[in-house]
Amino acid sequence: MMPVGKWKRASGTAVTALALLMLAPGSSAADFDPAEHDGARQLVDTLVDRGIEREWLEAALRSAEFQQGVLDAMEGAAERRLRWDEYREIFLQPERIERGVAFIKAHHDAFARAEAEYGVPAEMIAAIIGVETSYGRFTGRHRVIDSLSTLAFHHPVRGSFFHGELTAFLEITREQDVDPGSLKGSYAGAMGYPQFIPTSYRAYAVDFDDDGVRDLWTNPVDAIGSVANYFAVHGWQPGSPIYHEAQGPDTPPATVDFNRTARPYASVAELAEAGIRVEAGLDDDALVVPLSLEVSEEAWRYRVGHENFYVITRYNHSHLYAMAVTELAEAIEAARELEAHPLEPTSNGGGGE
Repeated sequence: MMPVGKWKRASGTAVTALALLMLAPGSSAADFDPAEHDGARQLVDTLVDRGIEREWLEAALRSAEFQQGVLDAMEGAAERRLRWDEYREIFLQPERIERGVAFIKAHHDAFARAEAEYGVPAEMIAAIIGVETSYGRFTGRHRVIDSLSTLAFHHPVRGSFFHGELTAFLEITREQDVDPGSLKGSYAGAMGYPQFIPTSYRAYAVDFDDDGVRDLWTNPVDAIGSVANYFAVHGWQPGSPIYHEAQGPDTPPATVDFNRTARPYASVAELAEAGIRVEAGLDDDALVVPLSLEVSEEAWRYRVGHENFYVITRYNHSHLYAMAVTELAEAIEAARELEAHPLEPTSNGGGGE
């Protein structure tokens, strides 16, 4: 990727069947032209009142194109259709683990400083970036302006949410003097190494290398600090566990509300009554997040999450995501430990008496 100073600058002049029904016939490269699109025109008026030039905004939205594939992708997210073993397999690959070790080594000073300032382990920060973009290798193929415009004006349920994201995206790109049409991300408009959505970018991104720019698109150091900041703001507890193993019946009991991405809400005693036994010696009144992970057809694995598990779900509201990040972090930590302290080769020689 090109550094910030080399980006193309803005010139300043320059789902579902329901969603398709909402799209005007004869859509073109001017799908969101404020001269023709009421919603786009209202957004321009709002941002002009906040100090952004009308011509720049109109050019940005005029360049946006409707993408039906973005609406389709929103309906098929892996977190909603895969079992735990299938989802885990995507991320717990040797290559991703090795690259995590290399990524920490390449940016050792930044990771050490992030851990010291925010209390978040290097392996956890790396695992987030590893799951999101394979350490910056795959940051998305969708133009962010297209994705967010499509979702803001055509998503049948979450349009208001994405309207806020589109607004924040235009503000960020104008503030940083970046052409909004030049940036690519996920189908949901997430961007850069850590795949921050625009409102998260505004709230949690930090200039971790002190160069005057919060750049998550091309700067891994800023990304490392920003992920750590995100976790700290959401209540990460340094040194506290993320989860513990548990044992339970062949089928998850219906009396337990499993896999809610909420703060710990079920007591150890309640789970014991339902046949879920936590292997760690936790107090009966300790609150946890009960997890049932389907590992094959009609086979389950049980765990309980703690407050740090909940913090990970603030990044992505999926228990499968949080568990995959956790296991990747564990694997990276184990690989780093092995690299630092390799096992001594064993001798197979054995002379007879």
